[in-house]
Amino acid sequence: MVDHQGGLENEPCAAPTVQEKLHKQTEWTYSTVRTLMDRMVAKGLLTAQKIRNLTLYRSAVTREQAQRGELLYALRNAFNGALTPMMQCLLETGELSAKELAGLEALIKEKKKKAGKK
Repeated sequence: MVDHQGGLENEPCAAPTVQEKLHKQTEWTYSTVRTLMDRMVAKGLLTAQKIRNLTLYRSAVTREQAQRGELLYALRNAFNGALTPMMQCLLETGELSAKELAGLEALIKEKKKKAGKK
């Protein structure tokens, strides 16, 4: 099944297995799942290996690559590429701990340091 981070759980897996796990949530048919997974292969997100009449799928990207891609897609499409409003939205809607905020501040300070050296 496709996990929430972009990878496949229990790799490799076949489309019928994915369809069975998703059916309660989505009511997708096997053909819908197979079409989606084949499109993901075409986009380079999954690889497919045909063994007789069974196609096994594996993730072609890491979890980090998938997360980065989704974030950049949201930045481009929901915020017209403007990072500040996106960060403002995330900060206002998310419940961040003091530790998480300190981590974000450290990342920003490090980025400023590197930008100052250019």
